[in-house]
Formats: sequence, C-alpha cells, structure tokens
Amino acid sequence: MNSPGLRTGSRARSRSPFTALALAASALTALVTVTLAAPATATAHPAAARTTPPPSPTAPHTGVVAGARTPARTPGRAHAVRTFLAGRRAVSGPAWTHHPRIPGSRPTASAPRAGQVTHNWWGVFPQPGTHDGIMATHTVDPSYKVTDADNVTYAPTTKAQNSCMEVVTAYTNTGNEIWAWDWCGTVGPAKTVPIDGNFLKNYTPGQGGPAAYSVQMVQDDAAANRWSAYLYNYRTAAWDLLFQQSGTDQSGLDHGWDMFEIYASPNPATGEGYYCTEARNTTFDSSAVQLRSNGAWKPASPSDSPWTDTNPDPNAFLCPPLKFVQAGANDHWTVHQ
Repeated sequence: MNSPGLRTGSRARSRSPFTALALAASALTALVTVTLAAPATATAHPAAARTTPPPSPTAPHTGVVAGARTPARTPGRAHAVRTFLAGRRAVSGPAWTHHPRIPGSRPTASAPRAGQVTHNWWGVFPQPGTHDGIMATHTVDPSYKVTDADNVTYAPTTKAQNSCMEVVTAYTNTGNEIWAWDWCGTVGPAKTVPIDGNFLKNYTPGQGGPAAYSVQMVQDDAAANRWSAYLYNYRTAAWDLLFQQSGTDQSGLDHGWDMFEIYASPNPATGEGYYCTEARNTTFDSSAVQLRSNGAWKPASPSDSPWTDTNPDPNAFLCPPLKFVQAGANDHWTVHQ
C-alpha cells in the first residue's frame, strides 16, 4: 500500500515522512537485456456494467465480519508488513525505487536491477476536506498466487483522509487476505480475513463476473477521530464491522486514496516483475467509489479525487503489457493485461 505516501497536485503519495516519496523518486537502473515497451496512456472507457449493483451505503450496520482475526505474527506476514510499512515511509537506498505520482507527470522509463524492489501505485486521491467517509467495490482473485516473499500486491487498497485504518486486498506469498491496517494505533494489520470459500460466500455476490467485495469506512466521532470499517454481507444485506479505531492518523498524509499498488522485483528470466506473469489473468478493479460529505454519499469525481497519474507507464510497474483504464469519471478504475 503505499497506501502510502501519496500526494496530490504537489502530491505523489508519501508516508511517514511520506512527503519524501512524493517529492523524490530514485532513478531506476536500466536493464540492458530487456526491451521496454512504449509508455501507455491511461485509457478512458465507459464503465462496464456489473451483474450486481453496489450496496446502499445506508444499509443496516449490524453484524461483525465472519473470519476476521487478530493476525498471528508469522515470518511471512511479518515480512509483508515490513515491506508495506517501509514503502509507506519512503525508504530509500539501493534496494528500493520510488515513483512520484503527481497528476499529469510521467515517470522515467527504465528498469531496476535484479534484486531491487520497485514500489508503484495508480488510482485516485480523494482530497483533504472533501469527505468523512469512503466506500468502493473491489475485485478479488483467489487464484492469484504470489511466489516470492519480496513481491506483494496490495490492490485495490483504500483509505479515507485522516482515517484510522486502510483496508487492503493483500496478495503475499503467505496467502491472500483482506487487511484492516491500523494507522492510529499499532501501525500494522489489526484484523485480517482470509480470502477463502467462506469469505466469498458471505462478502461477494456470487453472480458471475470477477468476485468483488464492498468496503466502507466512516468517521463516527470527529472530536475523537473515531472511524469504523465495514464489509458488506450479501447474505444478510447489511454492513459487518471489520475494525474500529480512534486517535491520530500516523500515515503522514492528508488525503485519501483508492488504488492499485505493487512492490515488485524483476524475474531475471524475463526482466519483468514476477507478478506480471503470476497475475496475467487477474483483473484489479475498483468501482462505485463514493465519498461521504455532510451526511450525503456521492461518486468520487475529478474535482475531489484526481488521478494519481494521467499517463502511467507500465514499464515503471515492471509489466509492459499492463493497461490502466479510467473506467469512470474518477469513481471506477481497472488495471489488467
């Protein structure tokens, strides 16, 4: 997640001193053996029709997410957590490269050496002062298997401005999970939910097309900055509580995000990120992105949720076939090959 240190306008996402991430990006070392494809402009297409409409943001909030647990500290998850947190904090050095995402800018097209990890992201950044709640419908792919511990895909991942949590679709080599990342307390995954048969049965509509779950984050108490994160239960037609927290957001960012995010190293055999092959048949999609302001929900729009980059370069994501689709007016995006 560079859930990240992003910045808008002047902002490319940057964490804990995340401002650094938005303002300074390390140049990637050219990989001589790989011929890079030309940069691909994000394409604007009409939003694809969905079999099931998004849930109502005002549906009852009554249950608790089945399968949610306080995560055990395992070596694999701990590695993924460190990777995530390091990216948010804009770690620099020979093992990392970061790409600023200022709207309208384009990164340099070059590739990292074997052993380096590239951190990159693309999506929308809901702006400060525009919302006190966010919701979206995110696809999940249980068949996507990550093989390398240094390669993780957090996509889609979303956070409201100053919210105490980020809800992440986390693909790691220890398994696929939904994370509620605590930004106001432990600064780590406070709740995890395995993307298994029970999750799919309860939290995806199961009516054809890619599996997708809906997430909502709302501020319950402005004075205490108390936030609640929910997943929509299609069996009960109600929102189930995933995680609740209050306090001070420690992300270091004053905006929100809903985005595709990767940490990737190049496969020496191809020069592309491992995920480029492993997720070849996976579609990462976030639709029905909505913001709450003054008690009312409305679709994210160009005025309040600018794209992180209007011309993303797939080479900067170590995946030349990658396509970035602006499927709606800033309330729907798709990344696929």
